[in-house]
Amino acid sequence: MSTTISDDYVVRAIRADEWTAVKRLRLDALQDPMAPLAFLETYDEASAKPDSFWQERAAGAAEGAAGAQQFVAVGPDGEWVGTLTVLVEVPGTKDWAGLPVERRQGHVVGVYMRPEHRGCGFTEVLFDEAVQWAWGIGAERVRLMVHEDNGRAQRFYRRAGFVPSGVTVPFVNDARQRELEFVLGRDCGSHG
Repeated sequence: MSTTISDDYVVRAIRADEWTAVKRLRLDALQDPMAPLAFLETYDEASAKPDSFWQERAAGAAEGAAGAQQFVAVGPDGEWVGTLTVLVEVPGTKDWAGLPVERRQGHVVGVYMRPEHRGCGFTEVLFDEAVQWAWGIGAERVRLMVHEDNGRAQRFYRRAGFVPSGVTVPFVNDARQRELEFVLGRDCGSHG
């Protein structure tokens, strides 16, 4: 599955053999000034992981994988300019915060767009592709978590049709801070 953004850009699922590009883009994302609010790991933690970790990560989120799908926006020179991943959560399990999962849902994580490509519509296309994939695998809703102080991300998620659910969890890196759950149901927003 892929979507052409313009004559030169495309959004598509990653392939398992692209683990070096997965690693490179993740490390770039972790150096963004907003990374401490947007991601649950640091550059130092991620860069210390062995190649086998990145190979497994790519294989687990590659096109055709059942439990997750990573999407990328690819430029005309082959550079990956943005990404996000949708994790599949199933009823009867617990999520990363230990909360029970009550319905089949997609959980969007790892959202990143290179600064020079922000505001060009690429993130919207990434979200469209990801949400359509989630609906296609039977998700009842799509959710994501966003730090309470990450206003830029919250504004984008609202424009994309996501709304706060009222669920909050302590921020992993500092329990005095919170992350807010935003959700998109099949009958909500522009993606339904």
